Amino acid sequence: MSTNSPAPVDDTATETIDIRHLSSEQLGRLGVQQIAYVKAVMMNGMVAYAIHAADGTQMAVADNRDVAIAAVHQHEMLASLVH
Repeated sequence: MSTNSPAPVDDTATETIDIRHLSSEQLGRLGVQQIAYVKAVMMNGMVAYAIHAADGTQMAVADNRDVAIAAVHQHEMLASLVH
């Protein structure tokens, strides 16, 4: 005998996050595997672009911003620029 009862509802609260104002903790929770940020840094007296995981772990450094962003996208991650 089958019933036509509705599927159970997931009452898990979801937090709305404004990505323009993320704290370090919120950025880390978004997913180390999905998001990387690119930040201008000085290396040997020249501007370079560091690629960091969402948790802040530095993963690589590139000579220019476009190469850094392309590297992030090549690894199927979303790039975010940090000023």
